[in-house]
Amino acid sequence: MSGSKRQRELARAKYERQQARRAAGADRRRRNQRIVAVVVVAGLVLGSLAWVFIGRQSADDTAAQEPTSAAPSASPAASTPASASSEPSLAASDPAVDEPALLDCTAPGTPRPDDLSFDAPPAEGTAASITLATNCGDIVVALDPAAPATVASAVFLTEQGFYDNTQCHRLTTAGISVLQCGDPAGDGTGGPGYTVPDENLPADGENNYPAGTVAMANAGPGTSGSQFFIVYDDTTLPGAYTIWGQVTSGLDIVQEVASVGVEGGGADGPPRQPVFIETATIQAN
Repeated sequence: MSGSKRQRELARAKYERQQARRAAGADRRRRNQRIVAVVVVAGLVLGSLAWVFIGRQSADDTAAQEPTSAAPSASPAASTPASASSEPSLAASDPAVDEPALLDCTAPGTPRPDDLSFDAPPAEGTAASITLATNCGDIVVALDPAAPATVASAVFLTEQGFYDNTQCHRLTTAGISVLQCGDPAGDGTGGPGYTVPDENLPADGENNYPAGTVAMANAGPGTSGSQFFIVYDDTTLPGAYTIWGQVTSGLDIVQEVASVGVEGGGADGPPRQPVFIETATIQAN
């Protein structure tokens, strides 16, 4: 074989080997590309599934953490107050509360200063009755001679103008039925500067303070002063409060005031319809 022919054969063999290597390399690249593509696609699919799962789990967690609110009740549960003073207040602005209209009374006047004080109660003083002219009408109290010391004090204070321009500061509508007056301070602390002994005390028993009774308020035995209460419906109390009068005219006024209720909607406090004693006068025997 000549040298030139041998060189041609070697060159051809070398070319064929190069082509085979190129073909093999191309095959490997194609396989790698396919693998990479599969991995990428798989990664995208798994990533999408993971995102959907995480998003759903996050929504479930949020829903689980949301506070559950109770369904609104058709009507509030009734509650029994521990005492009259602890009854829940009914706001005047609540449209669900039907409050009685105020009475046909004039506007209350200006309370006088709490500046009258006396050293001792009078020894005596009698009259047939005392008329309390209020912004809602006259209340006439017939005086009880069975309580002479208390009657003498009430007559004296009336003559001194002690009850003029004072507010009836307290109405109680639960447990007992009373309107309390006679305090120039207007808050339950006022008095004439002296005390009057207890007398004409009723026995303990049911309705021992019947409607129309006028009795002295006190802070304990022997502490009566100027404050008194008008009973507008039969009431049971300890027999510790001096009875000194009976309403003979105007009890309906007190009952109407009571029907309007207490300021703020409770059962004990200032009456919603103010009761203002403009003047108090005595009528002789």
